[in-house]
Amino acid sequence: MGSQEEIKIEDDFILIRFQNDSEEVVRFERQVSTGLIQFHFGLKGKAKFIFNQGNYALEMKEEKSLLLYNPQKELPVHLEIAPQSWMISVLVSIKKFHTLFSTEAEYIPFLSDNNREKKYYAEENISPSMAIVLNQIFHYSLNASIKNLYYKGKGYELLSLYFNRNEDPNADHCPFLIDEENVLKIKKAKEIVIANMAEPPGLQELADQVGLNLKKLKMGFKQIYGDSVYSFLFDYKMEYARKLLDSGTYNVNEVGVQIGYSTASHFIAAFKKKFGTTPKKYLMSLSS
Repeated sequence: MGSQEEIKIEDDFILIRFQNDSEEVVRFERQVSTGLIQFHFGLKGKAKFIFNQGNYALEMKEEKSLLLYNPQKELPVHLEIAPQSWMISVLVSIKKFHTLFSTEAEYIPFLSDNNREKKYYAEENISPSMAIVLNQIFHYSLNASIKNLYYKGKGYELLSLYFNRNEDPNADHCPFLIDEENVLKIKKAKEIVIANMAEPPGLQELADQVGLNLKKLKMGFKQIYGDSVYSFLFDYKMEYARKLLDSGTYNVNEVGVQIGYSTASHFIAAFKKKFGTTPKKYLMSLSS
């Protein structure tokens, strides 16, 4: 399924999440006012920016970021998001940006006097610390009442990390995540539990499979995905079950078996814990 969510953090500060879990290219268009800086982050898969009525294209690659700015003309977002691709965009006004970094402007090339009135483009790698924040934005699971505050904090954190190229701020309290290889191992662990959601491996077995010790796996998974391995998997399984029910192809028992519940009562209890209603009532709500 392809979806996007636009979160207005402040009047001139917007965060957009793109999630294309379908097998088709999803297109997205949005006008962007002159004076807004665009930061785009590719979490997985790929996307393509289209400019000048299709005459020019710019690829958005996995684990890469793009900074786009044109003070002379509007730069609308025209995106083609490939299947199974996720990305996050941040739009912030140059005025807001200057207030955030006024004391550090001389250290940021983008804010130098020479560049202030020029078009600017930069492609950078996403650092491990940025990857953690980006995944936390995607796997948000806090109370809805603090959603905007959470995104505001994460938006500011993301911009700070983008311009922090000299050191990794997670080095002191999370030293194993400095290493890109360890981040990739934790991502691999997530892929393994999803691929085997009906019969997931034990934590020690999972740690052995990806080549991390148990403590690093547990701490790293929490850092990147904001939850423990099995809490993350529970949420994933319930969302997957909901999509299966949405399809109209499976009954409640079949869905429960697909995601690893041997008895219908256990699946029903789990579904109700997540969504506050039973699978049967959920199905009835779809047809009403």
